[in-house]
Parts: sequence; structure tokens; C-alpha cells
Amino acid sequence: MKEIKVSEEFLCRMKDLLGEEEYKAYLKSFEEERLYGLRTNDLKITPEEFAEKGIFSLKPVPWIKNGFYYEGEDRPAKNSCYYAGLYYLQEPSAMTPASLLPVVPGDKVLDLCAAPGGKSTELGARLKGKGILVSNDISNSRAKALLKNLELWGIENICVTSEKPEKLKNTFGEFFDKILVDAPCSGEGMFRKDADMVKSYEEHGPEYYAVIQKEILKQAADMLVPGGFLLYSTCTFSVCENEDVIDWILNENEQMELIPLLPFEGASRGIGLSGCLRLFPHKIKGEGHFMALLKKRDFHINRAEDSEKERIKSTPIPSDLSSFLSLVSKPLDQSRIRIKENCVYYLPEFFPEKAKGLRYLRTGLLLGEMKKDRFDPSQAFAMAMRQEEFQQSLSWKRQDERVLRYLKGETIFLNDEEGQVKGWCLICVDGFPLGFAKGTGTSLKNKYYPGWRWQG
Repeated sequence: MKEIKVSEEFLCRMKDLLGEEEYKAYLKSFEEERLYGLRTNDLKITPEEFAEKGIFSLKPVPWIKNGFYYEGEDRPAKNSCYYAGLYYLQEPSAMTPASLLPVVPGDKVLDLCAAPGGKSTELGARLKGKGILVSNDISNSRAKALLKNLELWGIENICVTSEKPEKLKNTFGEFFDKILVDAPCSGEGMFRKDADMVKSYEEHGPEYYAVIQKEILKQAADMLVPGGFLLYSTCTFSVCENEDVIDWILNENEQMELIPLLPFEGASRGIGLSGCLRLFPHKIKGEGHFMALLKKRDFHINRAEDSEKERIKSTPIPSDLSSFLSLVSKPLDQSRIRIKENCVYYLPEFFPEKAKGLRYLRTGLLLGEMKKDRFDPSQAFAMAMRQEEFQQSLSWKRQDERVLRYLKGETIFLNDEEGQVKGWCLICVDGFPLGFAKGTGTSLKNKYYPGWRWQG
């Protein structure tokens, strides 16, 4: 068994929580190798299509429709399909919270503690470009990683913020249809996977995090529209961070009610609070997690529909931008295009123009930048397209050495069969966009974003 360098108090609490026999099974789970998972991007490829590619040795995660286990030696982060945004690397149990929040296209969704983006990418994919996803993380550095992952996935209807929940509440008010709170926690469920979580646990235990969790959940509930759903989750076992926090919000806010989650094979019911779900590493092929689904009672039967969409005023489209957009067949509502400091953005539906004064890392899809005599499209714009949505494209098989050279930022030379390419060209691998290049005849000037380039 791997040595668990935690206090006897924790081990005794787990024994009390699980009972003698289950506690033995829990300890035995530390003898097993950690599990590796990836989740496919429904915006770009179905799970079945991805599995048929045969790139990795995959086994389905039973309770996640687009989740797979992979072997550690597969190294999927060093594959061009990762750079095409076809999948996200995520521990299997961590895929569960976003899958249980009932998001549908057109929703206004908030992921309150979103970095590095595993749950936000799934929520954004399920919106299918409709509605709005606000992904927030209080840490600005973590929010930058969050932004990269959302753009890599080709999610266009995003706003990425880095704010305290209280400031978001004061700005948005009751705005969101669905909210995910994957709360900071003591991380007991991740001890087997990450030894650093044990060190953090010794510094700050469950009682420390329970105070933070209650405050975050309180602010989140105030941002939920009547009739909306909120999914609370942690990756810890402690009752005081899980059921006790849910019990507290139910008593604190009479509008909130607990909606029972249906269990699946291997999942356990909540402890002392019916309707919650727990995942234990000795019962599933994954780590530890807790989930509870809340709904805000709809006291306002005749609630007025949001009218932000009607308030948006059109921005004049410069000729250079218009010329580039003529090459794009992807549907774009030009009334949602904004230009700020020469950067061109495509705002989501229902973008709250009133939501000013926030630390935004991104408002909508960054289309590109207006230069002195031209428009340069962005990496994010390329990732949000399909190959057929741009007038000129090249697609190479993932085994083609030019794919790696392109991802490294090198100039690419075309072969005789490909002929000459002039002007903007969308570069793809197996038909999935990677980024832009600019053809000068028989060579391509590489426009792959430097901050995303292949390392090593």
C-alpha cells in the first residue's frame, strides 16, 4: 500500500465514515495504479468517431458518455489531436459534476471556480454556441490557463473573468440559469492521485475550507434565476465540507431546494442527507468526489424575459475585416461584433453590457486584430471553425511531419500536388483546424500562436 502521510485523525474519520469493511477496501485502493482519463469534445467529434480513430488504447468511463480511460504510456498531451481540441485530459471522477448539471443550448451558465477548465469545456460544449458561459477563477494566473483551454476547444460564447464571487453577484444579480460550484476543498479524494494534496491538507483541513465554501455557495445562490439549477461539488470526503454545507444553504436560503441525483453503478448516496452522490476510489475506477444538485424555487411566475440582446447596438465593420469575413461561411451575427483597442470580438448571446468594471480576460470570441492596413485573424477564431467554414484550407494527416513543424511555428513548404496557396489558409490535421497560415505561393508563413506552440 502507498504510504498515506496524513494524521491519525483523518484515518479514524474515514473509518467512522465508511465502516470497518469499506475502510479496508478504501485503504486497499491505494495499492492500485492511478487512472488516466480523457473526455472528447462534442463540438468537434463524437466519442464513437474518436474511438474509431484508434489513436490510443481506450476504455469507456461507464458513467460518462464521452469519457475514456487511457494508458499512461499513450502520452495524449503530445499528440496533434490534443492541439486540435478533440479531447481534454481529466481524471474520470472529475468529469462527473459538469455531466450532472442539466445545461441545454441557450442557457446562461456560470462556472464560478472554473480553472483550469475541465468542467467549463464540457459546459461550453453542451451549449453548442447558444447562450453564454461565464467562466471565473479568482486567480488571474489560473484564469489565463482556463482561457487557453476554452479557446482550444473552440467555444465561442464565453466570458472569462477573474473576480471574487461577491463582486460577480453585485454585478450580475439574478442572471444565470445554471451554475456550477466546484468549490475549493481539502482534497481528501485526491490523495491517491496527487501527493501534494496531502501537504496542503496538513496546512488547511476541512473546517478551514467549509467557511469558504459556505460563502461561495451563498453568493452563487444569489446569482441563480428562480427555477435555475446549481450543482455543488468537491473532491473531498469530509461531511463538514459536503452534506453540512448543503444543509447550511438550505437553512440559510429558503428558496433553495435539494434535487435528488440518480445514482449510477459504483456511486454512493450522501451521508445523512438524501439526494447527494459520493464517489469513492474503492467503488469506482476513479478518485473521490461529492455532488449535490440544488434548484431555486420559482417564486416569480411572471418573471420578465431578459432583454439584453435587444440592447446591443451594431458596430460598423471596417472594410479589411469585412473582406476577411467574406472568406468565412460560419454563421456570424454582425450585430454582436465589437472592436475595442483594435481587437475584434464576437459577443455571446445575452452578453450583459451592464456588467462593467469586472476583470475580464475575454469577452466573447476573439476574432482577431485590426492592423494598419489589414485584419489578422486569431488562433481562437481558427479553433472555433470547421474546415469547410473557411474558403481556403489544407488538411494533413496526423502522421505528416509538417503537422509537428506547423505546431512548432516553422515555415511550411508545399508539395507539387498541393500547388500554390496565396492569402489566408486554415491549417487542419485530419480535417480538424489547428490555426491559420498565410500562403505566399509554394510556402506558408506560419501564424500559429506562439504561446501555444509545441514544446520539446
